[in-house]
Amino acid sequence: MSLYRHIPRPPLDQHVAWLWYYADFKPGHDREHVLPDGTFDLIINLEDRPRKLFDRENAGQFHSFKRGWLSGTQAEFLIIDALPDSSMIGAHFKPGGAARFLGLPACELCRQVVELDALWGAGIWEWRERLLAAPSPQAKFEVFEQMLRQRMAAASAKAGGNRGVTWAIGEFVREPHLQSIAAVAHDVGVSHKQFIEQFRREVGLTPKLFCRIRRFQEVLGHIHSQKTVNWADVACSCGYFDQAHFVNDFLAFAGLNPSAYLDRRLEEDQNFVRAAV
Repeated sequence: MSLYRHIPRPPLDQHVAWLWYYADFKPGHDREHVLPDGTFDLIINLEDRPRKLFDRENAGQFHSFKRGWLSGTQAEFLIIDALPDSSMIGAHFKPGGAARFLGLPACELCRQVVELDALWGAGIWEWRERLLAAPSPQAKFEVFEQMLRQRMAAASAKAGGNRGVTWAIGEFVREPHLQSIAAVAHDVGVSHKQFIEQFRREVGLTPKLFCRIRRFQEVLGHIHSQKTVNWADVACSCGYFDQAHFVNDFLAFAGLNPSAYLDRRLEEDQNFVRAAV
């Protein structure tokens, strides 16, 4: 597989963590779990085969997405297909970053995956054609940046950008298990209720759920490159009350227990694991 990452130029880099592109994917499995990290992903399929999003409760049921889609902030893992020789390009947003591109509150897309034309109209597919025609990874990233700048300009009248929420996101990402939501709301200068609503509009999740997901991400960061793990030490250092609390959160977000994660994790990204057969 050829895999590329690209940091977009300002002002996109304030809102987009990175762009990515891969071609000639050769998976040794047919399904993957995509783990939540508290933000959005925009994906464009660079081939004609539809991609499948499977039902978590019924493995035989799925939704198909053909050309491109937006995955809102998720509160659980997603199950997707892993197709050989596939090619896609996408944008991974920073927490709260997608609000500048949507044209609607981020909470309206929480736990959803939607086709791009349902959100932005059929004209979005002209950009897909330009991406397909671009002759190199760098050329594709240039086209993608142009598309994102256009979307940001089109959504500017309804865009996010609450400075208090932006500051709070930074606090929660830095220390997700140490921050008091009430204290952060006080520092922002709004009531607890107002803060939760403002946060949901920008991020798509409540502050409490966002912090749970970021603490889970902190765990993944600790263990992703390790061969063996002292789970009690990890749980304690990441602020879990006890081992049961830790395992329950891990199962909820990963769909696998911590030991199974170690066996099924993919090297390319800590948020992708081979699905259990």
